[in-house]
Amino acid sequence: MDDTLDHVDILEIKRLIPHRYPFLMIERVINIRHSDSAVGIKNVSVNEPHFEGHFPARPVMPGVLIVEAMAQTASVVVVKSLDMADHDLLVYFMSLEKTKFRRVVEPGDQLELHVQVVKNRGKVWKFWGEAKVEGQVAAEAEFTAMIQDPPK
Repeated sequence: MDDTLDHVDILEIKRLIPHRYPFLMIERVINIRHSDSAVGIKNVSVNEPHFEGHFPARPVMPGVLIVEAMAQTASVVVVKSLDMADHDLLVYFMSLEKTKFRRVVEPGDQLELHVQVVKNRGKVWKFWGEAKVEGQVAAEAEFTAMIQDPPK
């Protein structure tokens, strides 16, 4: 395994995955080990559209969006590992297992999205992910995704 660590900023993330506002959930990905692991960074802001309705009296980041942020981090690992920037590859969820939510995530928090490759079989990749705030696990999940070329 290559021990070289890569880091990508928001501009490169946009070259690697197709997500855009309001659904782009990560701003940076650090400590990328090709075909192995990475840490995504998500700065949680009160200005995000889901907080208007979830919940007005106490804004809480929806758990499904935390899992999505983990999946976007994993997508960066896949596309970066395959050296396929600017190919508009799509990465789709196939399964979500062992998902647990352990703490509330709210505006002002910084999520660290730790993802680890469990298995890689061609176009199908399985990951373990943990979302942490200040070292505390906020959410965890095992998820499988499939990479595909964009529709023509």
